[in-house]
Amino acid sequence: MPAATPVLLVSDHVAGAVHLLTVPDGAVAGRLTGRHLSEHAGFLALPGGRVACVDDRRGELLVLDPFAEQFVERTVPVAVPAEHLACDPSGRRLAVTTGLGKNSEPWSDLLTVVDLATGEAARVRTRAGEPGVTVLGGGDPLVVLRHREPGALAVHRFADLLGAPPGCPRVVPHAVLALPDDGHGDAYVPGPELVFAATSEGVHRARRTGDALTAEAVVPWGSSARGWYLRFDTRRQALWTTLRGGDPDPLRWPEWSNQAWRHELGTGRTLLTELGPGLVFRLALARRHTAFSRIHPDGDELILLDADGAARRFPLPGMDGAPRRGGTPWEGVQRRAVAASPGSDWIAVTRGGHGEVHIVDAETGQEAARPRLSTPLHHGGHLVLRVRNDGADGDPVGR
Repeated sequence: MPAATPVLLVSDHVAGAVHLLTVPDGAVAGRLTGRHLSEHAGFLALPGGRVACVDDRRGELLVLDPFAEQFVERTVPVAVPAEHLACDPSGRRLAVTTGLGKNSEPWSDLLTVVDLATGEAARVRTRAGEPGVTVLGGGDPLVVLRHREPGALAVHRFADLLGAPPGCPRVVPHAVLALPDDGHGDAYVPGPELVFAATSEGVHRARRTGDALTAEAVVPWGSSARGWYLRFDTRRQALWTTLRGGDPDPLRWPEWSNQAWRHELGTGRTLLTELGPGLVFRLALARRHTAFSRIHPDGDELILLDADGAARRFPLPGMDGAPRRGGTPWEGVQRRAVAASPGSDWIAVTRGGHGEVHIVDAETGQEAARPRLSTPLHHGGHLVLRVRNDGADGDPVGR
């Protein structure tokens, strides 16, 4: 496949399929079956257009190369259910945390670290919860776990974890930085070696100093709402999230407020853009736009923000089984996933339950194709869009 050709990986984690499509025509170029990928851990961009993800049923880390004749480059056994996935800036050293899965409360404390260059892997015990993870680069890489209740950034040396004896021994961090108890959302900016964690207070910032972290000023939300998700925008050198406000009761989801939050790392400026009420889930970063899908009983839409924060809105056809008034937006309902690449102007958004993917030109807002896949994409599925050298691997945290 030509290096400049954008490709789209579409995971139906319920049906156990991964579809490979070319963009913008939506033609099916490949398919994996029997692969139930962790939607929560998501896709991790690796150098060269490759992608890492976790098969939650088989307990395997997958390294996929959508541009190669051999689609599956490598598999490595890892502990599941996968909660979060991250790598160091080189894409060589990976970490997978475990947490909730299909359980009502976190129960697993296993952490897996993998060295793709040597094939080595090790599992250790840390702390039960829903830990986020970042892997800091350098001569002595660090694994930073973001814990909750009590909140903390726990720092481990990657080499120590990889060298742990068999039997999943318990490990103790060699450095700890306190956080509020409600952290959720992680980002890492490799150049200045900055780690970010989202809490109700704002975005906590810490800088690597040797084998530890030093706290820096908290970035305020600038709103009464908060973000639950962080992304590092490699092209614009900014952090992004969606601020969700209103009554947290899931039955009140149609009334939730949503604001796009962008914090420019160079200027320290924060920009807020109103997105509208309802459910806004993950976002996607294209070459010149940021994409959001908004679900609401009065109609769904794709929202594209340009570099100045101006929003364009495009209606999306409804979904059978979509969240309704009086129910929650999480249990037994259809949703949407959205994907983009910093090396492309194409946006992809799913229509959960229908097996459809809308492929849209962010420059014009025109839909180029709407392929219908052989599986329904229950819960909206999950997506990643790559161009071989798009720079997406500059964000080394799974999404």
